[in-house]
Amino acid sequence: MTTTELAAAREGMRGLKGKNVLVTGGTSGIGQAIAVRFAEHGANVAINYLRDPSEAAETEGQVHACVAKVRQEGVRDVVVGADVSKEDEVERMVAQAIEELGGVDVLVNNAGIQVSCPSHELSSEDFDKVLAVNLRGSFLCAREAIRHFLAEEKPGSIVNISSVHQLIPKPSYLGYSVSKGGMMNLTRTLALEYAGQGIRVNGVGPGATVTPINRAWIDDPVKREQVTSHIPIPRAGDSDEMAGVVAFLASDDAAYITGQTIFVDGGLTLFADFREPWSSE
Repeated sequence: MTTTELAAAREGMRGLKGKNVLVTGGTSGIGQAIAVRFAEHGANVAINYLRDPSEAAETEGQVHACVAKVRQEGVRDVVVGADVSKEDEVERMVAQAIEELGGVDVLVNNAGIQVSCPSHELSSEDFDKVLAVNLRGSFLCAREAIRHFLAEEKPGSIVNISSVHQLIPKPSYLGYSVSKGGMMNLTRTLALEYAGQGIRVNGVGPGATVTPINRAWIDDPVKREQVTSHIPIPRAGDSDEMAGVVAFLASDDAAYITGQTIFVDGGLTLFADFREPWSSE
């Protein structure tokens, strides 16, 4: 992105410059794209990772390379470790982000996992593990962010990264589908409860998205066709397309939007298999 393009992008998304943003699961894939997009708009970013700092070093360096482009605008960044399913680690992570950035204005709940297994063979441990990260983790992070917003008597924004599978069942991924269905009501309930305090809560539901962890089907023509045949815009999305919508929802341009999930899915939730009209007559 050129200097002119970057300046135009910042002007196009009001209210992000100088804000402090915490992104969970922010060192790769969609999370990294989100962190980079906020940095491009002049926001300070706290990037959460799960593994040891040494394992995140390469990805952290990629994020820093982007952030360096806007350092003249005062952008700061910090990498914060935490397992979002663990209450004490979430409390420590949010406190660290607040201390090192000088507060938090936006939380992006992006951390998530999935386990593939026929439902009748799914162990309770694996079911619990997926819900612990995807749903419990989002609740814990949102709770800590809301506590901060209320204590500071300031508005705030939370964006939950959900999935098309909060609506579309995903066989053999029961824990994932249940967690994302729960995230829909987490988003709606928190939005209703705290709207009067200037706290907005929204969701983004990605469809099929190109990330490093799903190269297997992206690089396999047969598997790729199986996926894209169900998408009205016949391709997978990319992480940057998800990041743009997240930044919009956190910006002042979305100041009157709360409790909504925007599906960034190429029309997948339109059920492409019904493109051709049919009748039982």
